[in-house]
Amino acid sequence: MNRPTGAVLAGLVAAAGLAAGCSAGAQSPTKKSGFAEDAVPKAIPAVEFPFDQTRAVGYVKQLCDIGPRVSGTDGMAKQIELVEKHFKAHGATVTRQEFKARQASKREPTNFTNLIVSWHPEKAKRVLFCAHYDTRPIADQEPDRASWNRPFVSANDGAGGLALFMELAHHMKGVKSEVGIDFVLFDGEEYVFEPRQFGGSDRYFFGSDHFADEYQRTRDTRKHAYAGGVLLDLATAKGAVLRVEGNSWALAPDLVKQVWAVAGAVNAKSFRAEPGHEVQDDHLALNRVGIPCVDVIDFDYPHWHKLTDTPDKISGEQMAEVAKVLVSWAGIVR
Repeated sequence: MNRPTGAVLAGLVAAAGLAAGCSAGAQSPTKKSGFAEDAVPKAIPAVEFPFDQTRAVGYVKQLCDIGPRVSGTDGMAKQIELVEKHFKAHGATVTRQEFKARQASKREPTNFTNLIVSWHPEKAKRVLFCAHYDTRPIADQEPDRASWNRPFVSANDGAGGLALFMELAHHMKGVKSEVGIDFVLFDGEEYVFEPRQFGGSDRYFFGSDHFADEYQRTRDTRKHAYAGGVLLDLATAKGAVLRVEGNSWALAPDLVKQVWAVAGAVNAKSFRAEPGHEVQDDHLALNRVGIPCVDVIDFDYPHWHKLTDTPDKISGEQMAEVAKVLVSWAGIVR
């Protein structure tokens, strides 16, 4: 994720009937409250499954024990091997999307690998849950610049979303959905050595840009299409507050309404129908090629890009809450 721009969602305020209108037993949203009638179903059943919070946090620790998982490094290679084996063991079809690209500050191109973890791959209509799984090479929010190059494990900003998906893998065979579900893990979101806010010219989002370009390139030959997606970024820590991100509201408002209505229906208290910042993140590339995607993100995580982003900051309860929203949302997609 690139630093928030500071802009806010004035438009969401008009639709704030969501917060009161989507709790269990409440009336379904109406056009008067800011929603299209078909954006949110009249009934939103919660999907119940035994998400193991302790095991999920354990996966965060396991990933962080590898050390930094920077794109193109041995740490990333170890992570890929570990999680690919994990998802296959639980019955998923795993596809490596490998490519090379050169960062502005680097002389040579870097090898990147997106992972696409597919459940019920025979279903042509699909949704995706996505997150980046690389770690930033520098802790550039540390006030002491001498600390920037110290080992940096990115528990919430890298491991958290992946670990949530690893726990979900235990339950996916029992998830009932009319659409196929893909977990998409983007590489190269954080591959930045010379940040623009400090005068550099390095780019972000190598993995999601490549994924989107391939989706667009194969539009006439691929057999599947995505109805929508949810991006997780910084969403698994203790005390997370998940307000509506500005570009999500601008680019995929109906999907915002769906996801936050589901969150209300399943009593996911960390989801707030309140305006948040606009951020540059992996969801922009997906929206660019016609995949509606929203960014579920905590704007105020105090350990962002710091050495203190460690596994002790992660909440199993928060992971379970986000997972319940994801699976319940997939259950209403038709």
